[in-house]
Amino acid sequence: MIATKAYAALSPISGLAPFEFERRDLRPDDVQVEILYCGVCHSDLHQARDEWGDSIYPMVPGHEIVGKVTAVGTSVTRFRAGDTVGVGVIIDSCNSCKNCKAEYEQYCLDGPTGTYNAMERDGITISQGGYSSQIVVKEKFVLKVADTLDLKAVAPLLCAGITTYSPLRYAKVGPGMKVGVIGLGGLGHMGVKFAVSFGAEVTVLSTSPHKEADAKKLGAAKFLLTKDKAQMKAHDNYFDVLLDTVSASHNYSSYLHLLGLEGKLMVVGLPAEQPKVSPFSLITNRRSIIGSMIGSMKETQEMLDYCAENNIVSDVELIPIQIINEAYERMLKGDVKYRFVIDLKTL
Repeated sequence: MIATKAYAALSPISGLAPFEFERRDLRPDDVQVEILYCGVCHSDLHQARDEWGDSIYPMVPGHEIVGKVTAVGTSVTRFRAGDTVGVGVIIDSCNSCKNCKAEYEQYCLDGPTGTYNAMERDGITISQGGYSSQIVVKEKFVLKVADTLDLKAVAPLLCAGITTYSPLRYAKVGPGMKVGVIGLGGLGHMGVKFAVSFGAEVTVLSTSPHKEADAKKLGAAKFLLTKDKAQMKAHDNYFDVLLDTVSASHNYSSYLHLLGLEGKLMVVGLPAEQPKVSPFSLITNRRSIIGSMIGSMKETQEMLDYCAENNIVSDVELIPIQIINEAYERMLKGDVKYRFVIDLKTL
């Protein structure tokens, strides 16, 4: 077994604190990774505090991982010691259902195995995430990362990046299309960067007027203040695609009227309360609401390669792991542009 240092939540109210545990010894198809950086996702906070009701303790969060390979199993062919790699939201799947065989592991019919807070396929081990010194992962679920990019800013691509890249690709976003990104946070800022790079006219929709300057810096052509009824009305039937990144409770129908013929509301935010939808908002213009969950391993690698070719990374604030609890509180207040990333050297 491999001794590992980490920060973990021991209960929903304990906060995160130093923790030590053991990773498994390498199996033939395993890759051992020394973790350099790990992004802080809002879902880390939700699960550490048991806000979704399925938390298992002790819990080491973190699923936006960048590091260096330190050892590989005997059957590993794609990686060797010294390679720069990433690990994202899932670390396994059944690999045999029709979705897995079609390379959609994130939609595994038996349920994908999360990087943390999940029962692994052996039915015994609870997965532990990237707020730790190292991780051991099956080769199939390890991704190649280009050393040409700022590695700390690559980490959030493993969740925030692929979560926004995948639905925009599914909607075939490209030149001539009008795309609105609802919310300008960890997810939203990546949605803007990708949609702009795909050639679309991008509008940021936000309740916060002070975010207009940042939206323009990120490449957005327009800014729509959603609290301004006149602005909203002026954009009826305007957009081809809306990417909804908001995790606060909100009414989907208040955005659906902005979509033109066969417009798509792509949902990646996870509100705590069930959203409201008017059927009339859907049947008008044959609009649709489409959910999207991260991306497959193939698509995530495609996204990382695209980012390397186009110099796209997240905007991050690097923090020592010792202030992770403070970072959670700041994240709740929206006081980060736009993703915290833990420097694991501080562990």
